[in-house]
Amino acid sequence: MTTLETVLDGLMSRYKERVPDVGAIIHAMTGEGIIGQAGDIENDHIAFRTLGVEHLGIQSLEKIFLHCGYTKKDYYHFPEKKLDAYWYAPPAEQYPRIFISELRVKDLSPRAQEIIKSYTAEVTADPVNALDLNDGAAVDRFLHSALWRTPTLADYKVLAEESEYAAWVIYNRYYLNHFTISVHNLQPGYNTVADFNAFLEKRGFRLNDAGGKIKTSPDKGLLQSSTVARMIEATFANHEKHAIAGSYVEFAERRVLPQFAQLPLSAIRREHRREGFEANNADKIFESTYSAQTGKQ
Repeated sequence: MTTLETVLDGLMSRYKERVPDVGAIIHAMTGEGIIGQAGDIENDHIAFRTLGVEHLGIQSLEKIFLHCGYTKKDYYHFPEKKLDAYWYAPPAEQYPRIFISELRVKDLSPRAQEIIKSYTAEVTADPVNALDLNDGAAVDRFLHSALWRTPTLADYKVLAEESEYAAWVIYNRYYLNHFTISVHNLQPGYNTVADFNAFLEKRGFRLNDAGGKIKTSPDKGLLQSSTVARMIEATFANHEKHAIAGSYVEFAERRVLPQFAQLPLSAIRREHRREGFEANNADKIFESTYSAQTGKQ
């Protein structure tokens, strides 16, 4: 197993343990005969959330994936949520794209900045620089280790009032935010986001309806949807417990580009489909962990 495969395997195994919808969706797909096994799912992309502070953020985390052969691609900005992001193309088609976002901490209120920095100030050098990036097990451990002390519930709640993204990251750190099932290569009847959403809802999965259940790029080439994050019991400092949003599952349909519309389906490859991401889609997908979604019954 390569370093990258070790890292991806570690991320996904822990993510599946903590996000019940992953196993439940895979079980539903196999039960319906859509796939034979979990390995048949094409993972469109995985996503991380970070904080834009000294020694951390995108510039730190991306080093792991650039070292593994990923290529940095387009920049995205989310003014309302105070986020920046980039996506990264994988070294080979069997690996997922990666999306890394970063909170513009300096754009928050002085109080929120003070809380965040009281934790992140414990990181006094870029932690990725201390890693052997050829040691997949070491990188895996790092991605699942605490970079700062466990936050207090009071601090979490103050942050959540201003930025639910900030609150999520201060507790979850680099925990995998979501993985994404590519639906366009599934069998007919399930190979569009609209069809797949209908399949999920029939089985009781709740979908993020911020901006509509299907988020569509202006060129109509990228359609996305996602489940709403389930609430998990989190243990804060002083053993205080509180239910917070966990992670979720996303679904993506990348349509064939107009210039390749005449190709037979059997000839369609990844390079023939809409690539990259769409800021307006992603803006609404972020809300899968937000209380406006998780609080709905």
